[in-house]
Amino acid sequence: MLELRPSCEHCNKALPPASPEARICSYECTFCASCVDAVLGNVCPNCGGGFEPRPVRPARNWKDGNYLDNDPASTTPRHRPVDPEMHAHFAAGIRGVAPEER
Repeated sequence: MLELRPSCEHCNKALPPASPEARICSYECTFCASCVDAVLGNVCPNCGGGFEPRPVRPARNWKDGNYLDNDPASTTPRHRPVDPEMHAHFAAGIRGVAPEER
């Protein structure tokens, strides 16, 4: 089950559970759309993977107790700002490869 981390790892922008701005990689590294586009170039600084919009967990109990109140989002931030220069060097050889081919 996704943690639904509360903020962007780079800029620490709040990303509540229903935020359409949240982006995650397959390891759930969580960044805001602005940082993914402007700083990271769709390359995760932690694994080299690409990002996708984070799914939204239902706020209401539509079926079988599968909703936010029953499975709450994480409240533990992981604020680990990225050094843009080091990331550019890391991502240089990856950026041109489609995420599904990395």
